[in-house]
Amino acid sequence: MIKLFIGSKGTGKTKTLIELVNTATEKSNGSVVCIEKGDKLTHDITYKARLVDTNDYKIEDANTLYGFVAGILASNNDITDVFVDSALKICKDNTAEFGAILPKLEALYKAHD
Repeated sequence: MIKLFIGSKGTGKTKTLIELVNTATEKSNGSVVCIEKGDKLTHDITYKARLVDTNDYKIEDANTLYGFVAGILASNNDITDVFVDSALKICKDNTAEFGAILPKLEALYKAHD
């Protein structure tokens, strides 16, 4: 399942994401991955989660974000949760491209449970 948190700046989206990531790491019997643009979550996300900065890998649009997520899932079969912060910023606010990858991400999720 894919959940999107959409709202204006300052509405608590990132705070909610931080809580979800930290809770998932406590409950998971595998690995939890949090993908972000920049390193602003470094001190908020528990060390038990794998925190990945898209800037380090030149992820700058929706298609490369999809490929990156697929690659992460392909490289490690014990990943239980993947979280993406600021997905639209990663996709340079291109809502059409971002919307186009959502069905592909959903299919990827279903295929790999």
